[in-house]
Amino acid sequence: MNKSLKETLTELKLDQAELEKLSKLSERRKIKDLLTLEAAKIATQLQKLEEEATQIEAGGENVSKPVSVVVPQRKSYEVKLNEYAWGQSKTNVTFYVNLPKVETIPKENVTCTFQPQSLELRIRGLENKDYLFVINKLLHAIDPEKSSIVIKTDSIKILAAKVDQTQTWSHVTLLEQRASEAKKFKTPGDGDSSGDGTQGLVDIMRDMYNQGDDEMKRTIAKAWAESQSKGPAF
Repeated sequence: MNKSLKETLTELKLDQAELEKLSKLSERRKIKDLLTLEAAKIATQLQKLEEEATQIEAGGENVSKPVSVVVPQRKSYEVKLNEYAWGQSKTNVTFYVNLPKVETIPKENVTCTFQPQSLELRIRGLENKDYLFVINKLLHAIDPEKSSIVIKTDSIKILAAKVDQTQTWSHVTLLEQRASEAKKFKTPGDGDSSGDGTQGLVDIMRDMYNQGDDEMKRTIAKAWAESQSKGPAF
């Protein structure tokens, strides 16, 4: 192994050890996640350099020309997870996401970023795939500092801590609640598109569209186009 490569490996190992030490000392979840992510990046670099060092040693160090070894890289691609189950207790809203073999990868490869009205779960390097699970615009506020995840066999449990423990969630997201409310404006057996009920539905859908983000607007526009052959636009 040449001197520069050896020195690089030594420095990376020291950096990795320091990050792991800081992660254990940190009491802030967001800081822990950042440190864990950086440690995972360094672990990937170390693996690549160690493979390169092995190749160089296998070919012999006493060569007349510098040896350049290209290590083939397997490209990961991202898969969006949409299916989940959920339940709640007085303190938490719990989400269950099924993902076979997730327990086989390093724990630092599974991270969840919590915001007061959203959560984002990322799984990296599972059988050459990265996975993403996102819920935006939660029905009520959650406490990011008290929220956490648990990695189980073939699944991940997400514990989103309620800010107001007196609240019982009727839905997961604000969009789901509003969609449910909109259905109440449809009178059973009413086959035409006239009347106050339909107008109320249009008003709620327009309000949801105007207040939503880009993803919500696309979802509402698509659903509206598929279910309505005529009527007022948003």
